[in-house]
Amino acid sequence: MEAGQPSKTALRVAIRRVAHQLADPPPVLDDPIALRLIGPGHARDLERAMEKVARDFRAFMAARSRFVEDKLAEAAARGVSQYVILGAGLDTFAYRNPFPSLRVFEVDFPATQEWKRGLLSRAGIELPASLTFVPLDFEHKALAIALAEAGFDDSRPAYFGWLGVVPYLTMEAFIATLGDIVRLPQGAAITFDYAFPPETLSPKRRVIFDRLAQRVSAAGEPFWLFFTPDQLERELRALGFHRVEQTDIDKLNELYFTGRADGLKLSPVGIGTLATAWV
Repeated sequence: MEAGQPSKTALRVAIRRVAHQLADPPPVLDDPIALRLIGPGHARDLERAMEKVARDFRAFMAARSRFVEDKLAEAAARGVSQYVILGAGLDTFAYRNPFPSLRVFEVDFPATQEWKRGLLSRAGIELPASLTFVPLDFEHKALAIALAEAGFDDSRPAYFGWLGVVPYLTMEAFIATLGDIVRLPQGAAITFDYAFPPETLSPKRRVIFDRLAQRVSAAGEPFWLFFTPDQLERELRALGFHRVEQTDIDKLNELYFTGRADGLKLSPVGIGTLATAWV
């Protein structure tokens, strides 16, 4: 991240989610707000994101968000009433929230939040009373402190979504953030995506990874942190999470792409996966 600048990758992710809405009916994640939020001025980027060669990437962007929102629904059914979106970017859940008693905390860099609030205002999207913005640089301030300042109740469990963030962190920031979450009451949980170490990828996967790594580095947001599934499981267990579930491409295809008339599904050439850990 460039100091004082909003996340460039957040916009790219949002554009791909919009492209999925337009190019892949019915969408895996129904998000009628996304197009309004990004607004005009991105026609060429949107056109590229809707091309066939970009199909897999936009489908993954939608599938991972759908997975998090499904896990959130399960948590809400158990009585969890706090949802924290870490690195919220241009996520739109708070403006589609179907749970009347659910309080949503959007955590992100101050510059990214300021930019997003400008987009929301321009699009005429009202800020719901259930939403709280929490400015935070994960590398320089503890999550627990930022949430406490925003009115988060650490005496109750919460569910955390953390998408598109972990590869950009240092190990220290990753451990510190999860350390704050694991101290919450039993029933708290987090879902995040992570990337595999480049040296463990097949030649085909490595080509895809290198291209993506070059793009995000050029945007000023390089990848730093990688895990194998076994490494990640050990880290989470060592921190104190009592249950860990990892969801790979095959499982996402089973959940969200089975029986589609258009044949849309995630290709096996993936470079990462999703993990959910429970306190």
